[in-house]
Amino acid sequence: MAGEGLEERQKTSYRYWVRETTTEAAPFTVPRKLSVEDLAKEQPQSASLGSVWNRAGTWEERNLSTWGSSRIKELLVDLGSLEFDSGKANILDVSSCVGEASLVTVRNKKRIGYSYEIALKFQGEWLIEEEMKQIQGTLNVPEASYGDLEDMQLNVSLDSDKGIPDSKRMFFFFWKKIIKDLTSFSSPIQYRLLQFEAELKER
Repeated sequence: MAGEGLEERQKTSYRYWVRETTTEAAPFTVPRKLSVEDLAKEQPQSASLGSVWNRAGTWEERNLSTWGSSRIKELLVDLGSLEFDSGKANILDVSSCVGEASLVTVRNKKRIGYSYEIALKFQGEWLIEEEMKQIQGTLNVPEASYGDLEDMQLNVSLDSDKGIPDSKRMFFFFWKKIIKDLTSFSSPIQYRLLQFEAELKER
């Protein structure tokens, strides 16, 4: 009788049940390492503006200064030529484009910023005293920055005064006219910088 009581207690205990499992019982769960595809399925499919590691789009800042300088040069060197009342001019080269550009993602929203100092070489010709004179020089943009393009300044410097009359009065007359004509490049420069801003936002 004592043996039967011991056997009965063993059958009802958890320990005995585990030891006496049959082939009909459910198999033990085996741990499995999740793959990248498994993790992707588990995560909500929401649009993220950050990098792969920044799915939440909390805070991320990317330095795009090198790309920005190169892209601005590409956009401005292709400005083409402008026609004036008594002459014309075109951009030869973007000799300098120094500054910085960045793209910040904050709470899944993009914020851009940039500031560059730009110098463009130009050549042109003007009708001076019934003769076309070749003029070359530099267009300088002291600061082109996000949000301030409407106030962008464009300074003009001539490589030489050759072709402009020696008479002081005539010299200043033609010099001022050439400078005024060349400042017309402000609008196309601003337009290309707005194009640069749009591209910066999509980086």
